[in-house]
Amino acid sequence: MYNSTKKPSTNVELSKLLILALIILFLGSILIYRIFNLQIVNGAEALEDFTLKIQKERSISSTRGNIYDRNGKVLAHNKLAYNVTIEDVYESGSGKNEAINETLLKMIRIIEKSGDEIDSNFSIVIDDNGNYAYTVSDTRLRRFRADIYGYADPGDMKYEEETATAEEMMQYLAGYSRYGVGKSGDPLNPRDSFVLGDGYTKKEILQIVTIRYAMSANSFQKFIPTNVATDVNEQTVANILENIHDLPGAAIQEDTIRVYEDSVYFSHILGYTGKIDKEDLQTLNSSTSQTSGYKDVYTLNDIVGKTGIEESMESYLRGVNGKETIYVDNMGKVIETTDRIEPLAGNDLYLTIDHDLQVATYDILEQKLAGILVAKIINSKSYVVPENPSASSLYIPVDDVYFALINNNVIDISQFDDVDALTNESKIYSAFLEKQEKTFQYLNKQLYEDFTAYKKLPAEYQIYQSYIVSMLKDYDVLMSGEIDKNDETYIAWTTEEVISLGEFLKYCISKNWVNVSKINLENKYADADEIYDSLTEYIFEKLQNNTTFAKKMYKYMIKKNDITAKQICSVLLEQDIVSITEEEKNKFLNGQVSAYEFIIFLIENLYITPAQLALDPCSASVVITNLTGEVLALVSYPSYDNNRLANSIDSKYYSWLQTDLTRPMWNSATQQKTVPGSTFKMISAAAALEEHIVTTSSHILCRGIFDRFTTNQYKCWVYPSAHGNLNVVGGIANSYNCFFYEVGYQLGIEDSTYNSDIGIEKLYKYADMFGLSEKTGIEIEEATPEVSRDYSVMSAIGQGTNNYTTVGLARYVTTIATNGTCYNLSLLDKVTDANGNLLKDFSPEIRNQVELKPSTWKSIHEGMRQVVIKKSDYLALSNYGIHVAGKTGTAEETRKRANHALFVSYAPYENPEVTITTRIANGYTSNYAANLTRDIYLYYFNIKDEDTILSGTATRPDVSSAGGD
Repeated sequence: MYNSTKKPSTNVELSKLLILALIILFLGSILIYRIFNLQIVNGAEALEDFTLKIQKERSISSTRGNIYDRNGKVLAHNKLAYNVTIEDVYESGSGKNEAINETLLKMIRIIEKSGDEIDSNFSIVIDDNGNYAYTVSDTRLRRFRADIYGYADPGDMKYEEETATAEEMMQYLAGYSRYGVGKSGDPLNPRDSFVLGDGYTKKEILQIVTIRYAMSANSFQKFIPTNVATDVNEQTVANILENIHDLPGAAIQEDTIRVYEDSVYFSHILGYTGKIDKEDLQTLNSSTSQTSGYKDVYTLNDIVGKTGIEESMESYLRGVNGKETIYVDNMGKVIETTDRIEPLAGNDLYLTIDHDLQVATYDILEQKLAGILVAKIINSKSYVVPENPSASSLYIPVDDVYFALINNNVIDISQFDDVDALTNESKIYSAFLEKQEKTFQYLNKQLYEDFTAYKKLPAEYQIYQSYIVSMLKDYDVLMSGEIDKNDETYIAWTTEEVISLGEFLKYCISKNWVNVSKINLENKYADADEIYDSLTEYIFEKLQNNTTFAKKMYKYMIKKNDITAKQICSVLLEQDIVSITEEEKNKFLNGQVSAYEFIIFLIENLYITPAQLALDPCSASVVITNLTGEVLALVSYPSYDNNRLANSIDSKYYSWLQTDLTRPMWNSATQQKTVPGSTFKMISAAAALEEHIVTTSSHILCRGIFDRFTTNQYKCWVYPSAHGNLNVVGGIANSYNCFFYEVGYQLGIEDSTYNSDIGIEKLYKYADMFGLSEKTGIEIEEATPEVSRDYSVMSAIGQGTNNYTTVGLARYVTTIATNGTCYNLSLLDKVTDANGNLLKDFSPEIRNQVELKPSTWKSIHEGMRQVVIKKSDYLALSNYGIHVAGKTGTAEETRKRANHALFVSYAPYENPEVTITTRIANGYTSNYAANLTRDIYLYYFNIKDEDTILSGTATRPDVSSAGGD
């Protein structure tokens, strides 16, 4: 124990005197040096200030160029902002960490008290369970771990480093040897007496580690400030400046930040900017050019495009950094600035996108999805899916809606146990605690007494036990890499389901598949039973505050009426999730409307959106092009706010986006691939006519079933009905499967024998001609298409292994609308300098020209026109003088969920000027996709009043979900 009254030894006194003498000698030498280096000022000798001056070169960031739509509406620009920054001006030594951390803690508390937030651009957050969690995965996580532990090559990491959890990573970073976020009890023995986190909350530890790590990234170029908070308000500025003398290294700096207008509508196109990372630094610097007499290089403090157009057009949008020479004193304070070279602003970029069309399409899409949901939700606790379901026989029980509010984090269950929790929050939490206790008792009994085989458990407890094993694998307690997947006991658990969870875990222990270093094992020589006890204790400890596991229990609480529908809906009001009038609120609370009627009301009026519910359908995409390959609108629903990811990423928001069940950051227009279904049939028709399988007057008989093979018989979508005899126009118009089965079969005939590979090659040839074999060339991230290589009969109706994006289908239908001009689609219009002078004019390139007989083109166009005429009850615009041609398509992914709904089209039929391609993921029927497209045409051609089309409420599809193709 350290005794503060004990007198220091003589040796200590001598050491202090020696250090003092050295300091005096050092300062004396500086004084002598400065005296003998007098400068002549105005012809007279003058002694300079004795302050030590250190010369450094500092980069001055340029201003990024703006982004506009085709009509000059601004989509992305910059605004002046004030940032709170910190510089490392602290003396090295054992007290440095404590000094920096105390300053940062003061800054954090000032900033948050003033109503601002700390920058959280770090790959670790505090999750819903109150635990540290990574926001990245796979290769990005591996790179992050390597950076933290100081490895240029991730392959050099030790096993414990490569598998470190976020909790272990934070212990390392906040530990004494790294950033020392805590306190030492003994000044003479600071390392051994250090208590990690002492004096700091878990959130504050993460905030300080985040700032310290950012500071360390700038350590190679000292005197470069690190942002602590970006775009702060005036109150924060005033409070920081008021306390500046108690905050060494702190400052308020002017800067520009990126701002996105109508961000949710354009984020998938524009992407966002962010601080450069080490992986991009070398790549970008290798492409910079000589400008203004010096090499314009990126530094680790620069902001660059991270995704979307911001990334792909980085070289145009980024300006040229300036530079200046600065002189700083020994505390890092800038005392003089010289040799300034001003930065050059970036260029402005104009896109082909039409702002108003993009916004309207997104809103129309959301209204229609909400309308489909309302049409499909039934007032029932459950719904059994039929053995052979059709779109018209699929429904959503309202209990699924109530659970969705919890499952997709619309309702914040973490607020239920707050001291300020309101009535229904508290009641639900009390019911939850009772449910949790009973559940844990049951699970514990299974692990120690009953050992019931998995398949004999109630479905509820099968779900719980499956989650436990999954959780143990995620935490690397069960080492997936060590498990023998062919082991009989492993198969008995995973496939045959004939053993209990307890038996499986005990077997894992016996096979050394359990990583005992991850659990609280007091005795390193513990036997199997002790390990099992520690493992079960670990399981219940992890489940105690596990949000994912809690949600699984809430599902069954709703199902069993442990919590009521009215309580769930009331929480929406208590947590201010929906903003409705007092009259509407009182109608519900007073029982004038039921919980079912209330939730339908909320969805109909978009107080609760399809994106929030994450029920089918909750995702869709639309791509609109003109006839020169320019993209006028590219919509992916749902979306996200890229303002919260730009400049300095909001890690908590980013983490929330990653867990959102609708995957809002995923661009479904360019990245989602599904089979095209019947939208592919124009390819098969072209192949049939050009390869002389049929003529324009040939007829093929449909008996409702294709029976050329004895082993596999394929049904037409109208089976047990039949289409009869139809030609190619009728085949397209009626989406006649048997016609195209026969085409796929005949394409594979060689020497009177069917060979699927030959048919596949011919189909591939025509798919390639229409641009389906390659990416479209669009200037943002895009998935690679897949032309079917499996079985020509099924591939001819758009099944097989065909897989295309919405934007890929958009190029295909644009090629049809232009009679064969296949473009590389583009989002780019032009680039100008900051003064508006044209620097580059973009035009979509022609990929190839499709040469087909005029009669083939005529048949394809007539067939697509007939599709719309046959669906005139919900598609035709003829009464308004607009004729549309199109093709519906249904893509089945699984029988347990609704089919994907597709529609490709162009208009006007006689003289096309625009194409619209629509996909509703799990949208039940292609009729819904066509109906949605109709509404977009109504807007595009100004056929109906805009306020009528964009009502801001759910638009129920004015078509039956029955039928389709």
